Amino acid sequence: MSHLCIGDDIEDVLTDREGGIWTSYGDEGVYGLHPASSEGLARWDTDGAQTWGPLGEQRLPASPLGAIGGATEGGVAWLGWSSPEGAFVSRVDPALGETTSYRLPQKDIDGIAVRGTRMLLSHAFHDRPGVELARLELAGDAWAVTSHEHLRLSEPVTSRCVQGREGVLWIRGGDTWTRIEA
Repeated sequence: MSHLCIGDDIEDVLTDREGGIWTSYGDEGVYGLHPASSEGLARWDTDGAQTWGPLGEQRLPASPLGAIGGATEGGVAWLGWSSPEGAFVSRVDPALGETTSYRLPQKDIDGIAVRGTRMLLSHAFHDRPGVELARLELAGDAWAVTSHEHLRLSEPVTSRCVQGREGVLWIRGGDTWTRIEA
């Protein structure tokens, strides 16, 4: 296949170890006319067939309105999203067919990294060199903030260039990627 269509207003795209493509959408995708974007979150195979969506048996605690980051950890995807009810992160394990959603203690997020029971959230000041980081621990069925940090990069943060993979948050400032462990 030379091309595939996975919707409109894509905010985040990540891939997993099995070659799946995870997408999360902005409000124009969710409420627009393209059916591939309407669920707010999705997983696609390399042929462009949707292999996971949050509707049906895998209901979310609210309807996604917009993306706030995503990460992979092994075969699991962590998708951050916002709704009028607040910010959430959903842990999706396609191998087991399980989706678990958690409320996040803050909404202004653009990056997520997860390793086990530790999470790192970022809020980058795009076109400026500052990044606010929040470290969280999973306690029972809730994520709790354990610390806040301010990171100053040598160059301004590049818009839409914050990615979480295997417990590491990658942030791009200019032509340099900064690696931060969850």
